[in-house]
Amino acid sequence: MKERLEEDDRTVLAGISNSPPHRKAHCYSQQLRTNTGTHHKRQHQLRKHSLDENRILGHHPSAQSSVFYGSTPNSSDDDEFYPYSTVTANGGGAVGSVSDHHVDYLHLSRGIEGMSVVDGGDECQNLPQQPLPEFMGSGGGVGIFKVPNKAAVNPNRPPCLELRPHPLIETQVGKFLRTIASTETQLWAGQESGVRVWNYSDSYKPGTGIGGRARRGDEDAAPFYESTSTSPTICLIVDQGSKLVWSGHKDGKIRSWMMDQDFSDENGFKEGLSWQAHRGPVLSMEISSYGDIWSGSEGGVIRVWPYEAVDKSMSLSPEEKHMATLLVERSYIDLKSQVTVNGVCNISSSDVKCLLTDNARARVWAVGSLSFSLWGTFTIHILLRGNVSLYLSFANNGSCNRDARTRELLKVFNTEGQTENRVDISSAQDQVVEDEMNVKFVSKSKKEKSQGFLQRSRNAIMGAADAVRRVATKGAFAEDGKRTEAIVLAADGTIWTGSSNGLLIQWDGNGNRLQEFTHHPCGVLCFCSHGSRIWVGYVSGMVQLLDLEGNLIAGWVAHNGPVIKLVVGNGSVFSLATHGGIRGWNISSPAPIDNIVRAELAEREIMYTRLENVRILVGTWNVGQGRASHDALMSWLGSTVSDVGIVVIGLQEVEMGAGFLAMSAAKETVGLEGSAIGQWWQDHIGKALDEGSTFERVGSRQLAGLMIAIWVRKTLRTHVGDLDVAAVACGLGRAIGGVGLRLRVFDRIMCFTNCHLAAHLEAVNRRNADFDHIYRTMTFTRSSNLLNNAAGMLRYLYLSCSLVFSTYLFWLLYSCGLPWPLSIAAGVSSAAQTLHVQMYVYFNPDEGRPDLAEADMVIFCGDFNYRLFGISYDEARDFVSQRSFDWLREKDQLRAEMKAGKVFQGMREALVRFPPTYKFERGKPGLGGYDSGEKKRIPAWCDRILYRDNRATPTEECSLECPVVASILQCKFNVDIARVDRSVRRQELGKLLQSNDNIRSSLEALRFVPETSVNTNRILLQNQDTFNLKITNRSGEDMVFFQIICEGQSTISEDEVASEYHPRGSFGFPRWLEVTPAAGMINPDQVAEISVHHEEYHSSEEFVDGVPQSWWSEDTRDKEVILLVNVRGSCSTETKTHRIHVRHRLSGNPVTLEKKSNSSRKHGGSSYQRSALTLN
Repeated sequence: MKERLEEDDRTVLAGISNSPPHRKAHCYSQQLRTNTGTHHKRQHQLRKHSLDENRILGHHPSAQSSVFYGSTPNSSDDDEFYPYSTVTANGGGAVGSVSDHHVDYLHLSRGIEGMSVVDGGDECQNLPQQPLPEFMGSGGGVGIFKVPNKAAVNPNRPPCLELRPHPLIETQVGKFLRTIASTETQLWAGQESGVRVWNYSDSYKPGTGIGGRARRGDEDAAPFYESTSTSPTICLIVDQGSKLVWSGHKDGKIRSWMMDQDFSDENGFKEGLSWQAHRGPVLSMEISSYGDIWSGSEGGVIRVWPYEAVDKSMSLSPEEKHMATLLVERSYIDLKSQVTVNGVCNISSSDVKCLLTDNARARVWAVGSLSFSLWGTFTIHILLRGNVSLYLSFANNGSCNRDARTRELLKVFNTEGQTENRVDISSAQDQVVEDEMNVKFVSKSKKEKSQGFLQRSRNAIMGAADAVRRVATKGAFAEDGKRTEAIVLAADGTIWTGSSNGLLIQWDGNGNRLQEFTHHPCGVLCFCSHGSRIWVGYVSGMVQLLDLEGNLIAGWVAHNGPVIKLVVGNGSVFSLATHGGIRGWNISSPAPIDNIVRAELAEREIMYTRLENVRILVGTWNVGQGRASHDALMSWLGSTVSDVGIVVIGLQEVEMGAGFLAMSAAKETVGLEGSAIGQWWQDHIGKALDEGSTFERVGSRQLAGLMIAIWVRKTLRTHVGDLDVAAVACGLGRAIGGVGLRLRVFDRIMCFTNCHLAAHLEAVNRRNADFDHIYRTMTFTRSSNLLNNAAGMLRYLYLSCSLVFSTYLFWLLYSCGLPWPLSIAAGVSSAAQTLHVQMYVYFNPDEGRPDLAEADMVIFCGDFNYRLFGISYDEARDFVSQRSFDWLREKDQLRAEMKAGKVFQGMREALVRFPPTYKFERGKPGLGGYDSGEKKRIPAWCDRILYRDNRATPTEECSLECPVVASILQCKFNVDIARVDRSVRRQELGKLLQSNDNIRSSLEALRFVPETSVNTNRILLQNQDTFNLKITNRSGEDMVFFQIICEGQSTISEDEVASEYHPRGSFGFPRWLEVTPAAGMINPDQVAEISVHHEEYHSSEEFVDGVPQSWWSEDTRDKEVILLVNVRGSCSTETKTHRIHVRHRLSGNPVTLEKKSNSSRKHGGSSYQRSALTLN
C-alpha cells in the first residue's frame, strides 16, 4: 500500500503545471478547489493547495480553500483524483502558518492520472449538461423548514388589483411614493418628486412596458400621469367640493392640483395655487367641517388657512398669482401661538404627525407622538373677525388680528387618556434624559459601594454608555412603543388610534379612552374606515379588518413591506407599501367573491406566466487573511462565468485578529460594517468578472472576517433587485457566524448565506447549533450609513464611549494578571453586550417564520468545518488515493447529521466527487499536501454548498405552485423561475370581472343600500333657530351609515331668485350653520335625530337697524344651502342621497337675539319646516 501511495504521489506531482491555466472555459469532471495566501503559525508549513503560490499578496497570508460543484454527465465516484474548486478559508497568525482548506488552482490545466481536461470554451459549451445526483437532508417540510406554500394566486389572502406592482427598490431612488389619496374617479399618490395620478377607468389596462413612457420600475403599473418636479410630497388631502387635491411638501409649501385638468403634457401637469405654509415640512393636513385647511408641522405648529382666503385667491387670474399667494400666506391662524400665554404653551411641542377631522362633531384632532390636542372648529372662524379689511388692505396690516377670547382648545391629553396641563413636553423629556444621566454618574446605592473597584468601574462606564445609548435611540427610534402612529374616525363616530407597539385604542368624540386591543405585535402605521369595518395596516405588511367593537374579522399579509397608507376608492381599499407597491382589495373581502376570482385566475395561469432560466455561480473560499493576484482570480472565475447571470462569492477570514474583531463588533452595533481589505477583495473579484461592462456589483455584507458579495449580468439587471443584507454572529469576537444577501429575481425571493461554523472534530453539536441560530435569527434589512444623520452621530458617540469602556476593561483585566488573550476577549464581549441596540423596533425574529424560511430559494455556502469521523489519517489518505469517495462520504459528519435531521433540514447537496479539502501543507500539492505534521489532521470536506428551492418533493416541476426549481450543473445552479407578468394578469382580472356572471352578481349585490327616509326636505332657520332633522332606517336587518355634507350655498335676491349654488371646500358647511352629528350609524328600525342650528355670535353693537354689519365672511342677504344626506350600508359601494334645502332668512326688521324654541311645525307640500319663531 505504501509503495502504491508513493507511486500516486509521483504521478500527481508530475501532472501539475507551474503555469496558470488558459483563460478559456474548462469542463472538469470533479469538484474543484483553490487556495490563496499563507497562514502563519509556529508549526509545520501546511497548505491546502495555493491558489497562486507565487503571487499571494499581503503580509500575513494563509492557505485557503474554495468550493464549486461541477461535473460532466459521465463523472462517477471512481473519477480520477483532481485538485478541487471551491471558495472557503481558515487561518491567521504569524510566520509558518497553517491553512485550513485550500486548493491549488494554478495546476488545473492538466489532467492528473489520465483525467482529461477540455481546454477550450467552445468544446465545453457543446457538452450536454444534466443535473448532478443529489443528497437531501431529513427534517424538511415541517415547521420553519417547510417549503413556502405557493399558488397561481396567493391562497392566504384575497385576490387583489395590483395597480402598481412592487417595483425594485433600486429603481425608486428619488421617486418613492409616500402617501395616497382617493377621489371619486382617481387615485393620487405623493412621491419624492411631486405627485402622480391614476384614473380608475385605466385600472385594468396593461402597463406601458419598457419601451413606453414609464421608467424602469413602472413597466407593469397601470397607466398613470406625473406632475412636474416638486419638493418631496409628504401628505395629500382631497377637496371634492373644489375639485382639488392639496399636497403638503418637505419644503413647507402647500400646493393645489386640479382633478379635471389635462394630464397629457409629456413634461408633467402643473400645480395651481401654492404658498409657503411652514418653515419646516408640512407633516399633516386636513379640511375642517367648514372648509378651512389645517396643516401641522414640526414643533407642534398648527396653522389654519381660512376657506374664504383660499377661495378668493383661487378666483384671481394667473397674472395675479403673486397677489393670491400673499393673500393666503397672511391669512393663517397660528393655533400654537393662540394657546401660548407668557411663554407657556398648553399643547405639545412634538411634531404634528396626524390631523383628523371629526365631521360628526365639527372638531379636529391633532396628534403628537405621545399626546393629543382636541379643537373645536365651529368657533375657530371667529378668530378671523378682526380681519374685516382682509381682502381690501391685508398688505397694510401685515398680519391678521386675533380675538383671543374666542379661541377653543377643548382638551389636551396623553395616550393614557389623562388630561394634561403642560408647559412643553419636549423640555420635560429632555429633563428626564438629563436626570437619567445625572443618576448614572452620581447615584450610588449601598450595595454598589460594597462592590470591588473593578465592578464599580465597569458599572460607571456602562452607565455612561447606557445614557448615551438612551439619547441616541430616542433620537433615532423613539423612547418607547406607545407613540401614536395613526388615527381614524370610524363610521359610528368613535376615534381609533394605533401605536408603534401594535396597541389599538378606541376613544369617544370627547377624547375619553373607551377600550384597547392588540391583535398583532407589530406597529400600526395606518387606518381607513368604511361602513362597519376598520382596516388596519401594520409595519409587518399585515392588513387586518376589525368590526366597530374591535373584534378581529380577518387579516392577511398584504405586502412584503410596511403598509404605510390605506384609502377607500372605487369599491376597493387601496394599500400602499414602503417599497411603492399599490394593491386594491375588494371592499367586501374576505367574501365568497374572493374564492371565485382566485379559482378563475388560477385557470388562466398560462396566459400570464412564463418560465425564465437563470444560471447562478456560487463560490466559497476561506482566504485566511490572504490576497490573490489578478491572474489567480481569472483562473478561478474568468472563464467560468461565460453563461452565468448571477455570481455570488462568499469569503471567510478576510481579516482576523483580536483588534480587528473588537472594532468590527463595535462598528456593527451602530450600523457600520466592512473593511478596506474586504473592499479590496470585492474590487479585484469585480475586475476578474469585467465589472462595469459585463457584470454589475449589486451589494455585499461583511461581518468581521466573513464577507458575501453578489454580481449580476447587466442584461439581467432590470429583473434583479431589492437587495437586503443580514449578519448573525455566533462566536466570541464574531469570527463565527453568517452573512447573507436577499434579493428578488423575476419577483422570486432568493437568499444567499455565507457561513463559518465552529471548528474542531468533536464540535459537531456546536456546528449544528450555529446553523440553527443563523437560520432562525437571520433578519434581512436595508444597509444604511447612520452617520449621515444626527441620530447616527449620537450612535457614533455611543460607539466611542463603548470602545473606551472596552479598552479600559482590557487594561484592568490585564493589569490584574489575566492573560492578554482572555482580557481582549472579555473586553470585546462586554463591548458587544453594551453596544447592543434594538435595531428592529417593530420586528421580533422569534415571532413567526424566519426570513430564510420564506424565501423561494436558499443557498448556504461556506466553511462549515464538518469533518470525517471514525477514520484515521492514514485510512482517509489511503481512500482518497483510491478515489473511494462513496465510502468516505459515509464518514462525513455533515451528511450523517443531515441524514439524522439535525442540521440543514430539507436542503440538498450534489454528491461529493472531489477529494477532501482539509488540510494541506504549503508547497506540497496533491496527496502529499495533506497535513503530515505532528497533528496529522484528518482530511475532510469542510467547504460546502447546499440549497433548498420550492420543491416539496424531488419530482416537482417549475410552476406557479413551485415557482423556483434548481439543479447543479458544471459548478453552477441551473434555476427555472415561473415569472408572472403582472400587467397581463391585471388585464385578465379586468376581463374576468366583466365577463363572469357569478362575479358580476356578487359585485351588484354590493350596490345595495338599505331604505331610509327623512322627515322633511326643506328647513327654514332664523335667529339661532334649531331644527331636529330625523333620519329613519326602515330596514329591519341592516345597519345604515350616514354623512351630511353641504352641496353648496346660494344667495336669495329680493325677488326670491336664488343664485348659483357654490360649494365650500370639501363640501363644508357655511359658518352660520351647525349640523350635529353630521355623521353616524343608525341601527335597524331606529331613528337618528340631527340638530340643524343657525348660529351667529354678533353682539348688539354690531347691528344697525337690526342688520349685522361688516360680517367679513358673509353678506347680509338671505341664503340657502342644500344639505346632502348620504346613506350607505355596511359594505355598500354606492350611496343613496336625500337632498334638503335649508333657508337662512335675514330680515331688515329687528330680530330677537335670544335662542327660540326648537320645536317645528310642518307646512304642506314642499314648504319649509321652521322653528316656532316670531318675526317683528
